[in-house]
Amino acid sequence: MKHKKTTWTVFAFVFLMSVLMAAPQGQRGQSQAPLTDEQKILAAMHSISSHTLYDYVKELVSEKYGGRLTGTPEYNACAEWVISLLTKWGVQPAGDKGTYLQAYPNPYTLVSRGGLLTMNIPIKDGVIKKSYKYEDEFIPGGTSASGEVTAEVVFVGYGLTAPELGYDDYAGVDVKGKIVLMDPEVPMAASDTSDIFKKWRPYSFHQYKLENAVAHGAKGMIYNYGPIGNPNNSYREGFVYHHVGAAVVADVFAGTGRTYADTVAKIKKELKPQSFTTGKIMTIKNVTEHHPEGIGYNVLGLIPGTDPRLKDEVIIIGGHLDHLGRLWELMPGANDNAAAVAVGLGVAEAMAKCAVKPKRTVMLIFFGGEEQGVAGSDYYCEHPVWPLDKTLVLINMESAGMGDRISASGARTYPAFWAFIEQANQKYIHRQVS
Repeated sequence: MKHKKTTWTVFAFVFLMSVLMAAPQGQRGQSQAPLTDEQKILAAMHSISSHTLYDYVKELVSEKYGGRLTGTPEYNACAEWVISLLTKWGVQPAGDKGTYLQAYPNPYTLVSRGGLLTMNIPIKDGVIKKSYKYEDEFIPGGTSASGEVTAEVVFVGYGLTAPELGYDDYAGVDVKGKIVLMDPEVPMAASDTSDIFKKWRPYSFHQYKLENAVAHGAKGMIYNYGPIGNPNNSYREGFVYHHVGAAVVADVFAGTGRTYADTVAKIKKELKPQSFTTGKIMTIKNVTEHHPEGIGYNVLGLIPGTDPRLKDEVIIIGGHLDHLGRLWELMPGANDNAAAVAVGLGVAEAMAKCAVKPKRTVMLIFFGGEEQGVAGSDYYCEHPVWPLDKTLVLINMESAGMGDRISASGARTYPAFWAFIEQANQKYIHRQVS
């Protein structure tokens, strides 16, 4: 992790501590005068070294935790390491049956080496195979079945079948036994907040698109998504897929008399499908192992409030502990989201050391399953360990170690809380907050 990114992790830690404690301005007296509450809080904050935060990130991304894919033994080992720190600092367990863990069902898929993507180009005396590069041009689907499919590619736009919207990307094309190429999202801009977009939104999810392809008889998919790693999708036995990028898409469109850019632009403009059979034959192969029995865990710790009236209210400090695992190389996830976990651990240690305790209860939740469809946070919302009507705010940390600013997304919708953010920045951090 580069120094600049480490610095932003430190900024996030100081920023979050100052927001949480919301200490009143104290006056500095003589050296022998008693410390003000603010000075005590600052002393606790400065007791956490930037080297400590860096070491937390370094531990989280180490090979032994295997990219922290929720459900795997490696993720569980990482959760236990986090718990060991919370225990050492005296942070109370807040999970199931007096533990720090909250369990929930979480199937997962392991991806091994051996995946490939090739275009099979016919020539007079046979076939030339053009192979695509792992990571640069394709990445295995994080929930792909194991197997190999060679078939014709059919472009199916966004992969949607929405009768109530008068739209069906599969109308007029036969994809049975074939490979479908599709785009993510929907042909309606996500920035459109009208009721019309709300009708399209359910069709934007990866799970829907894969399930719809299977329902139409497709055997494989090349998903124009990055290519990035992503284990957030359905698993269907026998269905093999990759995430691909511009190079693969351009080759599929080459020689068809169409361009990708013009075709997608027409879909968006007219809201009418432009699906077609490409005539291109491709081979997709993945080597995977699916675990439907997987169990995920959130890690929950509690710092009780001290005010008799306010301690029944809770402030949650959250961030996801998991990442992508291996696809098939290790995906360490330093910024997504080890840096934010490091900040949360720094906050926990500083608050445990601080002589000034929070008036309200503070709960730390390191969520699992974020990369697998926010499964851990969804489960917590359905099974909260603290009453939701007594939960004042969730400060969710994401990618705290990257970028050139601190982003406080959604905070302005809660003006009373946003005031603390502005105050903390003006007083301690002096950075751009957006």
